[in-house]
Amino acid sequence: MNLREFEQQVAVSTEAICREIYESRASSVRIKKEKLAVKNLVKIFNATLTLANQKGFHAMSLRDLCAECGMSLGGMYAYFKNKEELLTLIQEQGRAIVERVMSGQLTGIEAPDEALEIAIRSHLYLSEVLQPWFFFSYMETRFFHVAEGKRAIAGELQTEAIFGDILKRGVDAGAFSISDPLLVAAAIKALLQDWYLKRWKYRRRKISVEAYAAFVISMIRAYGAGKFEGGSS
Repeated sequence: MNLREFEQQVAVSTEAICREIYESRASSVRIKKEKLAVKNLVKIFNATLTLANQKGFHAMSLRDLCAECGMSLGGMYAYFKNKEELLTLIQEQGRAIVERVMSGQLTGIEAPDEALEIAIRSHLYLSEVLQPWFFFSYMETRFFHVAEGKRAIAGELQTEAIFGDILKRGVDAGAFSISDPLLVAAAIKALLQDWYLKRWKYRRRKISVEAYAAFVISMIRAYGAGKFEGGSS
């Protein structure tokens, strides 16, 4: 599966995300025309991620956001009460999408080796499609208030747990020779983060997301098969 095929299967876009947000919060959003509300939410989310990745979410004011997306402060309040609620919206929806997409891609996949490849490709391709959100989520975690910070950490551990479960099933089935599946899962997560945090580096080297996915998969398979030092349990 390449990136284009993934995009066609999953159909994740900022507009689709904002439509989901509108549908889940229709009773609290003051704008009742769905088309207009979704259009404005897209502008708000794109402007938020742009400003946050330039100067940091906590340094960004709502007036900065209004200027960036061309809306009035009163118009902005039709969708959320304050910056904290906006942050929660972005984070909750992002985590829900990661969980839904990865779970959906892995449904019905029993073979651990195949599941590992699908999980790695799904996460990388999703981070490519939603790179601004992934970058925002990682970079802003250290500034989140306590409750949101805990949820962000729980989301990251949840992703690690998906890889850990696949690796453990592989060990139990004799497909992998790994002494600590959770440690390897954490290493996989770090490799995936390097892609969306340092895309400039890979672009400069002309490495595609498909090529990077193949590299991560082959490296973990080699480790799991004990083909280099430290790979055997």
